[in-house]
Amino acid sequence: MQAGFVIVDIHGKTKPQAKVAIDAALRRCGPSVYRLRVIHGFNRGTELRDMLQREYGGSHARVKRIVPGGNPGITELVLREL
Repeated sequence: MQAGFVIVDIHGKTKPQAKVAIDAALRRCGPSVYRLRVIHGFNRGTELRDMLQREYGGSHARVKRIVPGGNPGITELVLREL
């Protein structure tokens, strides 16, 4: 694990299972964590990525913004700015 990052892998999960996993990871993030890296994949479609945008793209109290992770199968949730 990289300092300041928490990684959660939601490959193969349904949207409700993925949301539970992401919410649990957000609860575990301490004050030193500034990004939650979500690995969702992209070969099977964009349902999980789209769910991230809808659920966490501006309405979640812990998430400041969403940025692409440099890979189409990764999305990063920014929890605080550096």
